[in-house]
This record gives sequence, structure tokens and C-alpha cells, in this order.
Amino acid sequence: MEKNLKEARLNKHKKLKTKIEDSWFALMAEKFARLFGTPFFLIAQTVVVSIWMITNIVGVFHFDPMPFILLNLAFSTQAAYAAPLILLAQTRQTDRDKRHSEADALHREEIAQASEDRANITLELLRTNQELILKIDALTKEVHEKIMKS
Repeated sequence: MEKNLKEARLNKHKKLKTKIEDSWFALMAEKFARLFGTPFFLIAQTVVVSIWMITNIVGVFHFDPMPFILLNLAFSTQAAYAAPLILLAQTRQTDRDKRHSEADALHREEIAQASEDRANITLELLRTNQELILKIDALTKEVHEKIMKS
């Protein structure tokens, strides 16, 4: 429900959208970055590395003859791509957090302004009410005087 409230506030303040929000590359980078932190990815990577090592240590087919040079290259390549993707995803999250914060601040300002407007209307109604009470009192006294004279 809180997410719906935040989205409603953001939709109300569409000018707060950032350019990075619409980039397909940024969307894909964020999906990859989210995948890198999942238990599924970690387990799958552990299984692949284990198979790789077992195949090269005890297997008949040694496709990585040096002590895991290709495995090291694969990890280095993965890290070279993962780090910028994770940074891009963090940047996007920071932008979203900033937008939410700005939308919340604007929403609080709108609430404060509405509250101030209501307070001003209430004061005006109280003044009008006081004026009417004074007029009624004056008219009552005037009617009372006229009745007493007759």
C-alpha cells in the first residue's frame, strides 16, 4: 500500500522523472545486477565452477590445462561487466530514492499549504460568525427597545 502511495505521488509529480528511467540498457543492467545477488545465481555459479574444476582435475577432457587460467579469465570478465552494471543499478536506485524523497517533500508542502488554507478559511468563518453574532445582538437590542417603547 505504501508503494501505491509513493507511485501516486510520483505520478502527480511527473516532472521529477529522470532521463535514466527510460533507458533500455539501464533496465537490463538493473535486471542483471539483481540477478547477481540472488541465491539462484550464487548456487548456479558454484555448480558451474565445481563442474569446471572437477572436469579439469579428474576428468578425461582437460579444456583448461594450466591451473584454471580460463576459469580465472571467466571470473575477471564477469567482474569487469558485473561491477559497472551493479553501479548503474545503484545509480538508478539512488535516482528513484531521490525522486521519492522529492515527491514526499512536495506532498508535505501541499499538505501544509492545504492546512494553512483551511486555517485561513476557519479564521474567516469565525470572523464572519462573530460579526453576525454582533449584528444579531444589536438587532435584538433594537427590537427589544422598540417593543419596550410601544
